[in-house]
Amino acid sequence: MPRLAAYALAVCVLSVAAAVVSFAQGSWLGIVWVLLAGLSSNMTWYYLRRGRAARGKSVTG
Repeated sequence: MPRLAAYALAVCVLSVAAAVVSFAQGSWLGIVWVLLAGLSSNMTWYYLRRGRAARGKSVTG
């Protein structure tokens, strides 16, 4: 797994946990954490696909 994808995945997991805690405490700040989780999830998929594409080109190239 590319390093940036791992970092983005860690941010995604932590922001989901923060959203759960925030909503459990009755705070609407959890919405911000949910949005951050969505963004970091998309970044994780992007970096994973980019890493696979780069690895595939180096093997066949």
